[in-house]
Amino acid sequence: MDHKLKYDVVVAGAGIAGIAAAVAAARKGMKTALIEKQTLIGGLATSGLILVYLPLCDGNGTQVTFGIAEELLKRSLNYGPFDLPEKWGGPAGNKCEENRYKCYFNPAGFTLELDKILLEAGVELFLDTMMIAAETDEKNAVRSIRVANASGSFDIEGKCFVDTTGDASLVRRAGGEFETGENYISPWWMENSPGYSQRYHFVDDLHIQPVGPIKNYPRIDEPETGKSATCFTRTAWQIIRDHYASIYAEDPGLRHKHFPIHLPAMPQFRKIACAKSCFMLNDEMYGRHFDDSIGLYADWRKAGYVWETPYRCLLPEKINGILTAGRCMGAVGDAWETFRVIPAAAMTGEAAGCAAALSVQHDRDPKELDVELLRAELRKNDFRFHLEEVGLEKRS
Repeated sequence: MDHKLKYDVVVAGAGIAGIAAAVAAARKGMKTALIEKQTLIGGLATSGLILVYLPLCDGNGTQVTFGIAEELLKRSLNYGPFDLPEKWGGPAGNKCEENRYKCYFNPAGFTLELDKILLEAGVELFLDTMMIAAETDEKNAVRSIRVANASGSFDIEGKCFVDTTGDASLVRRAGGEFETGENYISPWWMENSPGYSQRYHFVDDLHIQPVGPIKNYPRIDEPETGKSATCFTRTAWQIIRDHYASIYAEDPGLRHKHFPIHLPAMPQFRKIACAKSCFMLNDEMYGRHFDDSIGLYADWRKAGYVWETPYRCLLPEKINGILTAGRCMGAVGDAWETFRVIPAAAMTGEAAGCAAALSVQHDRDPKELDVELLRAELRKNDFRFHLEEVGLEKRS
């Protein structure tokens, strides 16, 4: 197979950020391709079994994130036993965690619903398709990617690209610079455990058990090499084996009713690599005003920490014709911890997909796009950009 497929917008990586980006672009009339190396979509949320859709609110009763992020939260419940909190909007904070605007979801069910959303939007999905190279032009703008699947290798051309791979794979293959971050192992898996009382015992005989975290797990070689992914995953498996060995040592009979039924289908890396962007969010930038903010997101770990999101964080510094979103956007340190999760990925993904569509429509590079033009489109989906728009005060 040696030919080129042509699209308006090409999104690499079908995690939550990639799905939001592809849907946003397709809903604006773009011929959109979404490339995914696995045969599941949803990334860590689904094949990674991280089944908590973290809050869209600030922990004090104020919703700050909207748009596709909210749509996906609600639609994640369509195939499963979970519901939204009845009074999520009340004063929550950390003492009333159950009242924050968040939910749990069934990973398999969410996968089915995400595919339905892609079909509704008209996104062309390529599963089991590995991106192996990127081609840039004389302006250092990405113009095509080389992919491979069971049909062979072929090129996919695009007028604008979005990197939502979680490890900045497209940016890196195009010659862009990137940052890496430390990881920790905190395995999530599904187990049968009737009558076994645990914190994450949700529904009857089905149970999600997180173990850890083990912090500062050493990285091997460069980000997510075959060796590091293998070592990381097998270490997680050993933690799980040790978990059951401890339980069975106390009561060997538990083997008949307390056992694993499904393991994650991808390494549960939290941070791998992010693109060096035109602006990098860092630890102390929560509560700050940014003139080019394209959305708000709140820290799920503590009430009252809300971040504006500069558009520049979605623009790789030295590569053109491309945006980033989700875990590979421009953020380091604790800002990266804040923005690497599901709702932030959906928010930045929608912004990136919308920006890609507008760049194609107006025949300009994403770096040349008027942020007011982008915000005008995002407002149509109820986005808010600055703290004062949701009644919050910026930090001095």
